[in-house]
Amino acid sequence: MRVLVTGAAGFLGRALVRELVRAPAGAAPAGFDASTMPRAGATALELVLTDRATASTDAAQSLVAPAGMRRIAGDIADAALLDRLFAEPPDVVFHLAGIVSGAAEADYAAGKRVNLDATIALLERCRLQTERGGPTPRFVYASSIAVFGTPLPRRIDDATAPAPTLSYGTHKRACELLIDDCTRRGYIDGRALRLSGIVVRPPLDNGALSGFNSDLIREPLAGRDYLCPVSPEATIWIASLRHAIANLLRIARAETLSAQRALTMPSLAVSVAEIVAALAKIDRRAPDHIRYRPDPKLEAQFGRWPLDCRFDRGVALGLEADASIDELLRAHLESA
Repeated sequence: MRVLVTGAAGFLGRALVRELVRAPAGAAPAGFDASTMPRAGATALELVLTDRATASTDAAQSLVAPAGMRRIAGDIADAALLDRLFAEPPDVVFHLAGIVSGAAEADYAAGKRVNLDATIALLERCRLQTERGGPTPRFVYASSIAVFGTPLPRRIDDATAPAPTLSYGTHKRACELLIDDCTRRGYIDGRALRLSGIVVRPPLDNGALSGFNSDLIREPLAGRDYLCPVSPEATIWIASLRHAIANLLRIARAETLSAQRALTMPSLAVSVAEIVAALAKIDRRAPDHIRYRPDPKLEAQFGRWPLDCRFDRGVALGLEADASIDELLRAHLESA
């Protein structure tokens, strides 16, 4: 079974690869079994990892393929890279590569090229593979709750219509619709998971406007001062890396899906004040390191997520949210 992972050197990508390769040699990859294999009879895993990283970057050093698995560095929007990735047909594609919110907003052309054009090109390769008689790929797409725009509604559930107000969210929503259409036509077996803020990310400047979600946790616990760009009353949706990866694998193996293949990942809805109170349980001095300078525009887009929310479609598929902010913080400390 050949599994292609784009964005494999990223925060999510590295964690997904670690989980995929946990299975013993000769066994199915984590999250799959014989009944869910796109290629009948497949058991062993061949993993193909790709990212824009080059040999001179730190990210490239983290993109290490286990023995017998391949790493192919390159630009996901480059047709020559896609030629190499599809030289042998993949059974499963985890498409994690993308340019995040702030970066896509600052550079429209770059965001469109990577987030939209490259995804369309990937889907086209999958279509050609299927039409040529190869395996129909199971296409797992990392979407985002950015498909919901401002002003955010008082409640979000499975019936809430996406209405993005950032280019990043627009790209994600467009790709969700294309995945629905390609699945309807039989080119792929698609599914898209709308991720919330995944914490705790490392201190990297990747252009994510919601990066304060992780900074608010990481910096005070490290004894460093932090100037928070949203108020204590701000409300956010977050998930631990552990739950995000588990949910990606669960949706990858799900067999019963509706015609609308995009769904919102169950997430923990919590206020900034509640996070700070939980930090104090771990280190009573942590709140002393936090000061506030709210940015009204940023808070409107990223700090007004409704506490009234339901994720019934995801829950029905076995997807899970972190039980509490205390559990999420404990998981972070155990993995640090």
